[in-house]
Amino acid sequence: MSSTDVMVSRAHKIATVARSVRLVPVLLVCCALAGTACGGGVHGGPGGSGVRDPYFPKAGNGGYDVTHYGLRLDYDPDAHHLAGTATLTARATEALSAFNLDLLGLEVGKVTVGGETARWNRAGQELTVRPREDLDQGETFRVTVGYSGAPETVTDPDGSQEGWLRTADGALALGEPTGSMAWFPGNHHPSDKAAYDLTVTVPRGLRAVSNGELRGETTTRGRTTFTWRTPEPMAAYLATLAIGRYDISRSTARDGLPLYTAVDPAEKEASRAVLARIPAVLRWAERRFGPYPFSSTGAIVDRAVDVGYALETQTRPVFPGAPDITLLVHEFAHQWYGDSVTPESWRDMWLNEGFATYAEWMWEEDHGGETAQETFDTLYDHGEKIYEDLWSFPPADPPDAADLSEDPVYQRGAMVLHKVRQAVGDEVFGDILRGWAAAHRHGNADTGDFTAYVEKQAPGKDFDGIWEDWLYGDGKPERP
Repeated sequence: MSSTDVMVSRAHKIATVARSVRLVPVLLVCCALAGTACGGGVHGGPGGSGVRDPYFPKAGNGGYDVTHYGLRLDYDPDAHHLAGTATLTARATEALSAFNLDLLGLEVGKVTVGGETARWNRAGQELTVRPREDLDQGETFRVTVGYSGAPETVTDPDGSQEGWLRTADGALALGEPTGSMAWFPGNHHPSDKAAYDLTVTVPRGLRAVSNGELRGETTTRGRTTFTWRTPEPMAAYLATLAIGRYDISRSTARDGLPLYTAVDPAEKEASRAVLARIPAVLRWAERRFGPYPFSSTGAIVDRAVDVGYALETQTRPVFPGAPDITLLVHEFAHQWYGDSVTPESWRDMWLNEGFATYAEWMWEEDHGGETAQETFDTLYDHGEKIYEDLWSFPPADPPDAADLSEDPVYQRGAMVLHKVRQAVGDEVFGDILRGWAAAHRHGNADTGDFTAYVEKQAPGKDFDGIWEDWLYGDGKPERP
């Protein structure tokens, strides 16, 4: 899809972050609500307030890994008020006297660690927590945060919006790259993935749709509570919550895989034919990419024209209007590349978008359209007329945050994969696509991991020119 399309698949969204490296923060303020003085000896140090991301330096936190989020939310759309309790189960990766959570806006009422009241303070998006007792390296702990207020909409460097987006009948929460911190506290960096349980209460008549599997729905005193579970690891930016009046469809795809779609009534007819093809898209994708990596699937189609992009939220991609088949294929390919195999840092965004864009090329090739070679040739010969910034920077090295989801990451990223396919042939390339998804299933990987993997799968081939010219090179490479 071109950059002029109203609805692009995160194709013109941005991104964040680098490898999880500990940062020693500036002075830790240890006096919280009551101004309690710090005292006693400490055996650990403060965790990092950020992971040295070249694009978003304060995104993520050092010193711990989250394994599970338990979120209990209550939202009133008329008052635009969210009340939440977040319980995070985490493991300390170093001895900690304090640690940080990312939380934008929203007022914090109470923080506990291990059931005991903890001191805390706020500084921008950083919520610094000091437990009553230091945490030992390797220790598993639980931190609970009670919070409330009016959740914010976040404007990214490229001008797009995320976070908590109000709609005509509710709200839509989208998180790439940092918007998830607008509705729950956590470690909002793609390298820290966790399981989720989300319980949300909304006025009766509205639906609340999230990732994973619906485990319960009850109505009491004019309000309905929905419970969702995501058992597989998920990066925070892939979490979603859609609140509104949706037409719900429950069915199954292959082997009884639960398929749950939520569609705004205004988009129902326009979406019907494309959503009916989800099982076929999944069958095709499994042939190309390997077994589907999650225990449920589906889609959310809202009426949110101001959003302007679709997003590959895990198990249930979000579309701001009725998608076409190309967009559906793109977002479902992300379930393998981006959701299951998640970037170690946002500098590796092309590993998401180059793969999903190349999936579009292969879908066309497999369904009577242009071959991937023809698409590549068109881009090489006329790409600057279609995407004027196509050769402006290499896909693996975007110059700044506003460029992280621009055309070189998507289109030139796909061209890198086609160059690999040309080098190794179709059979080995198919093995690479499936093997890469299997090798890093439910994990994280960076560009270096990918280039090393390709070289290992085809040891007799020389890929130096592809990496130097197509992946990291400036300008338009020469065609051999």
